[in-house]
Amino acid sequence: MARAAGAETVTARMRKRSHRARIGMRKAGVDYFRGDASDWLALVALLLAVPAIAAATIGTPDWCPPAALVLPVILGGLLLRPASLLMLYGASAAALITEAAVLGPYSQGTSRVTPGTILLVGVVGFVGLIIAQFRSRVGVPWRRGGTMLFDLRERIRVQSKLPRLPIGWHREMALRPAGGQSFSGDFVVAARTNGGRTLEVVLTDVSGKGMDAASRALLLSGAFGGLLGSLPPHEFLRAANGYLLRQDWDEGFATSVHLALDLDSGDYELLSAGHLPALQLSAGTGRWEEKAAEGPLLGVYDGAQFDPTKGTLRPGDVLMLFTDGLVESSERELTDGMDRLTGEADRYVASGFVGAAWHLIEAVAKDVNDDRALLLICRE
Repeated sequence: MARAAGAETVTARMRKRSHRARIGMRKAGVDYFRGDASDWLALVALLLAVPAIAAATIGTPDWCPPAALVLPVILGGLLLRPASLLMLYGASAAALITEAAVLGPYSQGTSRVTPGTILLVGVVGFVGLIIAQFRSRVGVPWRRGGTMLFDLRERIRVQSKLPRLPIGWHREMALRPAGGQSFSGDFVVAARTNGGRTLEVVLTDVSGKGMDAASRALLLSGAFGGLLGSLPPHEFLRAANGYLLRQDWDEGFATSVHLALDLDSGDYELLSAGHLPALQLSAGTGRWEEKAAEGPLLGVYDGAQFDPTKGTLRPGDVLMLFTDGLVESSERELTDGMDRLTGEADRYVASGFVGAAWHLIEAVAKDVNDDRALLLICRE
């Protein structure tokens, strides 16, 4: 009995130790994510580099000038936490004082610590401290920061890729962010549903533009991509509206248009959440017709209703969806922008609109400081 009780005590102790170890590992992982992981190895290396540079400056000032101390300061801004960085700055300041005392006044063949050198090291240190504070707040190591942004951009691009359509159909999509940036508040999600017989496309314009709207656009594009095809077309915008309301963003609204196109018959249903009307080119008349559906902005109020509009794409017809950055600006009215867009689009009727989406943005909204997206669906 005593032996069994002792075994149970040992087992309990081992469980407690294992539990503490798991908690420690979990806390370490959280600390690393927050940017609070240990940086002692980099700190020690840089602290050793400072006196080495100072010694080289005193011994061979022509080859290693006093301004060389900016090198560990720059690396410290990229590698260290703000608290550790201040220790490095203290060591650098002590090295500058030592160099100034040893080198003395300027003489032939010898460098000295000038006010310009002190100013240079101080400015670089200030910039490094700002970078370190940013990294600590975001929790992204500098080596992976660019990779993360590149990955986010590629995810948005892949999610906006349109699926292949059967013979007899052609699709074009072009997206241009504001200010020449790589991130946009406009995005497209698309999928072939109903056994591939239906094309569902959602074009969304998130409030804001460029980098300001990129994070929200990425989150919404992932959520909308998951909803697309999982719900009947008439339920999609209501589910998207509920999702946006649950985020409780300060700028939480967006406009969106949802197209459900039957690839066999050409019949389609268009639902809009405060978005601009679509434009349909009739091959029989050669005229563009507005296709407007009624519905409020996404993320404004709960229980919103979205009333569809229906139509048919016959052979030779074209359906064009776009965001407001393409046709609306402070310099012109919306109707003027749409007239200009359709006028430019008429030039691509003979070519079947191959390569037209990008060229249309270039023609009507090349230098507009807003996100622009254009989608063309053509029945050949």
